[in-house]
Amino acid sequence: MSAVESYSQKTGDIAPALLRHYDRHARTLPWRAMPGEAAPDPYRVWLSEIMLQQTTVAAVAPYFERFTARWPDVAALAATDDAELMAAWAGLGYYARARNLLACARAVVADHNGQFPSDEAALRSLPGVGAYTAAAIAAIAFGKRAVVVDANVERVVARLFAITTPLPTARAAIRDACDQITPATRSGDFAQAMMDLGATICTPRNPACLTCPLAIHCQANRLGIAETLPVKPAKTAKPARTGTAYWIENDGKVWLIKRPGKGMLGGMRALPDDNWAAGRDGDSQPPIAADWRTLNEAVSHVFTHFTLTLSVALTSSPVHPRALGEGEYWPVKSLDSAGLPTLFSKAAKLAISANR
Repeated sequence: MSAVESYSQKTGDIAPALLRHYDRHARTLPWRAMPGEAAPDPYRVWLSEIMLQQTTVAAVAPYFERFTARWPDVAALAATDDAELMAAWAGLGYYARARNLLACARAVVADHNGQFPSDEAALRSLPGVGAYTAAAIAAIAFGKRAVVVDANVERVVARLFAITTPLPTARAAIRDACDQITPATRSGDFAQAMMDLGATICTPRNPACLTCPLAIHCQANRLGIAETLPVKPAKTAKPARTGTAYWIENDGKVWLIKRPGKGMLGGMRALPDDNWAAGRDGDSQPPIAADWRTLNEAVSHVFTHFTLTLSVALTSSPVHPRALGEGEYWPVKSLDSAGLPTLFSKAAKLAISANR
């Protein structure tokens, strides 16, 4: 007998209890319609969900505000220049999301007359929209009953039903349990209520079980094992890579390249480097022969699958653009507007500081 089956006599009480709590304590977020309000614009739901992938609410909120002010609807976003979008995304990380954002916006305009489809299957056909995002848009923007399971919901459900099977194997049971407690009405509010519960009460460490509206329904709370769930696989050490970024300054301008559209930091403006990648160290070969000075201090950055220590080498020798290939000289004083990803922004700050 599964955890859900053994506890089925109380599962019907979970959604009403949680929704009562949500009606009083829902977080105010810039992309959210509060309880009782009309459903939010699907564009805003989609944009927020893409931005929130592996990124905190605190980090996303200012980006969301800037994006919606600059591109108020999907048609405006679809029409923007790739480089402009990538620059606006700079600092938010996981840059494949930005490329998918443009591809999806253009698909909605080209294939769906500028309107997001309302059913999960059609939503999943859009670039960058997976099972979770499709369910979230269907439930929150269109009021469809959909099973929405992000990391917060996964944790809440694993604890509610004391699902002790380690991840990722447990995900099927967690989704099944979430399906059984998702109500036919207010599915979007329920999904957001579960997210709020995981973010504010049913937290990874030190969950506030005494103030949880679902404490009496929670098997993990009854067993005293809430903080141990969900069971995660042991972390493996990330490979450590090294590389070098090159600062080529000429008459108050620095040489920037545009990285290939696919791969690490694809499509972003960046400093030239020595071809480091997730699977290899850089080759220490500068883009041109010059008098290079390597700084004593390096930049450290953590990617999803590896860590990188990036040295910074400088030259102030005049270099004609023809010797450098594709790229552009960018005024150092307005480098913030170039939209460098965080890694290269860190390297640029070191170089600027060294040249003072």
